[in-house]
Amino acid sequence: MSSGPETFSHLQEILAQMPESPGVYQYFDSKGSLLYIGKAKNLKKRVKSYFLSGKSHSYRIATMVAKIHDIRYTIVNNEVEALTLENNLIKAHQPKYNINLKDGKTYPYICIKNEPFPRVFPTRNKTEDGSSYFGPYTSVKTMHAILDLIKRNYKFRSCNLSLTKPNIQSGKFKICLEFQIGNCFGPCEGLYSEDQYKRNIDDVKSILKGNFKTILGQLESQMFAFAGDYKFEKAEEIRRQIEDIKSFKRKNTIVSESITDVEVLATDRMNDLAVVTHFHIVNGSIVASHAWEWRIKLEEADEELLIAVVNQLKREGQALGNEIISSHNFEFPDEENPIPVRIPLRGEKHKLLELALKNCRTLLEEKVWKQNQSKASREDSLMQQMQQDLHLTTLPKHIECFDNSNIQGEYPVASLVVFRDGKPSKKDYRHFKIKTVTGPNDFASMEEIVYRRYSRLIEENQTLPDLVIVDGGKGQLSSAAQSIEKLGLNTKLPLIGIAKRLEEIYVVNDPHPLLLDKRSTTLRVIQQIRNEAHRFAITFHRDLRSKNTIATKLTTIPGIGEVIAKKLLSHFKSVNKVKTAGFEELAAVIGKAKAQILIAAIQSNTI
Repeated sequence: MSSGPETFSHLQEILAQMPESPGVYQYFDSKGSLLYIGKAKNLKKRVKSYFLSGKSHSYRIATMVAKIHDIRYTIVNNEVEALTLENNLIKAHQPKYNINLKDGKTYPYICIKNEPFPRVFPTRNKTEDGSSYFGPYTSVKTMHAILDLIKRNYKFRSCNLSLTKPNIQSGKFKICLEFQIGNCFGPCEGLYSEDQYKRNIDDVKSILKGNFKTILGQLESQMFAFAGDYKFEKAEEIRRQIEDIKSFKRKNTIVSESITDVEVLATDRMNDLAVVTHFHIVNGSIVASHAWEWRIKLEEADEELLIAVVNQLKREGQALGNEIISSHNFEFPDEENPIPVRIPLRGEKHKLLELALKNCRTLLEEKVWKQNQSKASREDSLMQQMQQDLHLTTLPKHIECFDNSNIQGEYPVASLVVFRDGKPSKKDYRHFKIKTVTGPNDFASMEEIVYRRYSRLIEENQTLPDLVIVDGGKGQLSSAAQSIEKLGLNTKLPLIGIAKRLEEIYVVNDPHPLLLDKRSTTLRVIQQIRNEAHRFAITFHRDLRSKNTIATKLTTIPGIGEVIAKKLLSHFKSVNKVKTAGFEELAAVIGKAKAQILIAAIQSNTI
């Protein structure tokens, strides 16, 4: 629960007084900002569940709960009212921790305008003016194909004139070029009746809803009637119209025509990203499809996401079908006539559900790929900046850095850290014990470890780094350069040194430091790599010194040599554990005779 005794007491009082009724609750932080809005069948039980001490929450929920400073709630009559109120509040306030539905794209619709002699046109903006909207269309090409079909066969007006009866009867308008070239029937001069125009609009609405069967039957009846009256030109015109509609229908039929007036909802997730795909099916055609995506914040279940989409569709005023085919089962709380939800296991409906799931997975993979590409792009940008600043011939994707560590020549060691694509590659880190140098000689130590490292890479035919960094100024740099030259790699291995005192960058054969802005990204990356190499070297040196110090304490005991000391440390890990071990334990590791010597030394406080 939120920190602070006053806050804790305040929240406890609210929880104690909260009723066991349906309602909506709201969480606020210490600044009065709204964190989360939720609904509940039982307010007390639901809200209390967030604050149970033994309950394990995810990081996101725990973070939100830690911020709660105040709780407010509203009691309603039932869950339906709670759902409605929750949706309205979320829509108005968009709290940080609520599901925030976002359209994957701004898809276009086909609008039939609410006006005399309605226009039919594409739009991306839905307005509450009584107009009819069909879509959204994920394929703009498909939408324009439908509009072309409508334009060829129904010749609706495209002008924005106010074609009221008084305006037409007064002769206010004159027919335009669209009428002359046969693209409009000329309603502006009363050359086409409003009743026939409305019948054409009804036909178009049927097509846009996917009701091809009804409209084709009506058109065929008209065609035969015209043919029976010997009006063959009219009959031929309707025949072409029928063929256009059938051709469009064939291109857009996905499943069996027995599947009609159905909603398909499928969801899938990857990491903390979720996607819901929605299809509206009429007479075997997908007449509308849409996809939503959002970041999971509070471990929302798949069922919650699907319900959120259904509520979104309802808020937008879209009429839902008679059945929902879904990837997950969910229920509508307390609705009088809930739409049945089914998960088909076989048949045409199952194939349709698989298609929706495939769309979810494709969109998820696309989103994740774009995120990775964006990340890779940032890394490449960093590498390109380093390449430019350091005058390298290739991108420094593989960088290696060396550092020495010793105290007055005791336990001299060195470290190597490896960075790939700007990140530490810890599996490639290496420690070195200095073998050929006596006393505190950092230059000679650097020369040894650089030679050992790259002679081994050459011997094992491994890839060489794009850049080598040594922790030190001109002296260490010169020593490393000698080893690289001995190996014949001076033209293959770019080498730089970073001096500790002034954080200056030196390159081989140049007495002057490289001028880099102290705030530059390149310098920060080099410093990060150098610091990691220094940390790794110091840790190794400390561990080595500690082990040797402990081993020396044991070897001061007469009769306990270095081999016995190492056995004891290997088994017991520390001198303290050796001192607390019993005779039988010690004897099992070093034998009874040595164990007796050790026990005597421990009892006499020799160690």
